[in-house]
Amino acid sequence: MIKLDIISDPICPWCYIGKTLLFSALGERPDHPFSIEWHPFQLNPDMPRDGMDRRAYLEAKFGGKEKAIAVYSNIAVAAEAAGLQIDFAAIQRTPNTLDAHRLIHWAGLEKRQTEVVHALFEAYFSDGRDIGNRDVLADIADSIGLDAAAIRRLLAGEADVEDIRARDANARERGVTGVPTFVIANQHVVPGAQQPELWLKLVDEISEQIGTAR
Repeated sequence: MIKLDIISDPICPWCYIGKTLLFSALGERPDHPFSIEWHPFQLNPDMPRDGMDRRAYLEAKFGGKEKAIAVYSNIAVAAEAAGLQIDFAAIQRTPNTLDAHRLIHWAGLEKRQTEVVHALFEAYFSDGRDIGNRDVLADIADSIGLDAAAIRRLLAGEADVEDIRARDANARERGVTGVPTFVIANQHVVPGAQQPELWLKLVDEISEQIGTAR
């Protein structure tokens, strides 16, 4: 298997789009060689722990309402082209994603990372749920078969907080400035939400190289 590391944030719409496009391609190559692992990157590492009003956040980030609308109009077009229906109007708060990243980490210990990443994306972008809320996170954990009570206990403490922050910092030290970022075999970096055609080409090339090496 070839390691495919995905550096992502569950409130990043391009990460949701990029994940969808990648898995569309992998669905056409069910024998693909990738072993996938998700890694933390907080778009807003200084976000208050309880998050903030989404409208205020967007207007501050993009320099006003009109610029925010223009940016998200482009995102909506890309999401629709990827087959996603994102309900931006339903999102009331922009959360701090530290706890969501902790949940992704713990899901990885149970070999359920991709499932929980998908559930987080859907909860936030389709249902408008606050994925910074620990009760919401425990419910998401339960929905994919994790022990919600155990997750709730872990979230109530500081387990793996420093680990997540250190891994986020490490990604930045390695030159990651935006997500999604895909790293193949710890050597080749594929930035951004790429179309399925690119992934199919890469899968086929890697599979051929593996076959030749045998």
